[in-house]
Amino acid sequence: MISISSGNQTTIAHHVSLSGIGVHSGAEVTVRLHPGDIDSGVIFRRVFADGRREDIRAVSSKVVATDLCTVIGSASGATIGTIEHVMAAIAALDVDNIIIEVDGAEMPIMDGSARAFVEAIDEAGIVQLEARRRFIRVRKPVRVEMGGSWGEFLPHGTTRYEVTIDFDSAAIGRQVWAGDVTAGVFRSELARSRTFGFMRDVEKLWAAGFALGASLENAVVVSDDDSVINAEGLRYSDEFVRHKTLDAVGDLALAGAPIIGCFRSYRGGHKLNAIALKALLDDLSAYDIVEAPSAGAQRFRRADLVAVSPSFAPWAH
Repeated sequence: MISISSGNQTTIAHHVSLSGIGVHSGAEVTVRLHPGDIDSGVIFRRVFADGRREDIRAVSSKVVATDLCTVIGSASGATIGTIEHVMAAIAALDVDNIIIEVDGAEMPIMDGSARAFVEAIDEAGIVQLEARRRFIRVRKPVRVEMGGSWGEFLPHGTTRYEVTIDFDSAAIGRQVWAGDVTAGVFRSELARSRTFGFMRDVEKLWAAGFALGASLENAVVVSDDDSVINAEGLRYSDEFVRHKTLDAVGDLALAGAPIIGCFRSYRGGHKLNAIALKALLDDLSAYDIVEAPSAGAQRFRRADLVAVSPSFAPWAH
């Protein structure tokens, strides 16, 4: 069985909102989640102070920056950053169509994890729509390398991640997380893992005008003497690699449809994730587009998936 709970497309049942601060701007941000229509996908709606609104589709072709977080933008120059945590929650909970209205240039960091976004989706509820889900099924290996890092997609019968990090830090070191990412696994093993950084890097970012909203309330911080300085300590002994996996789930959700395959990475990050995803989508022989066998299917096997027209390319719009 593949790790998809239903053959129907989904959206949220009701509007829901949450607020927090942007990790880089330090400014208060309000987010409102709205139900989306069939085949509309994930849309970020940037709301400006003058009341103007601009929609940006959450797809690979809209990525404009990956240095400190994942940022998408429109042709007019409107951008929304730090989208990876909410995208991870949306993808892992199998939400296909949703509008994310944001009154700032970045998503709120909340506690540095995806937990608040999972709770918001749970509060809104998920409903099925009268249309089949579509998937991107990996058909052959695709690999990219970047310095000492690499990422690759492999054919696999589920949505699987195998993420390895390797830091020259006794507090982190080499860690591996591997498993199928289902809604249940995401909730229990990944959603609560927080973003992290080193105090020496945070101080440099502050001096450059970035990470103005970063604090021990929304990030795990490793001190110069190589210890975690957060009073609560770690939520998992390997919280660092779990968060890197969470980020990968969010970044790869920009494929525009769920991926059936295995993503493996070594010493990856937002930039590597984006490059790997682009390499997959650019190679039309590396994947096919499939959909659930019927709109009423409750569970189905990989073999039940039906190939559809290759002209369906949500990431290209």
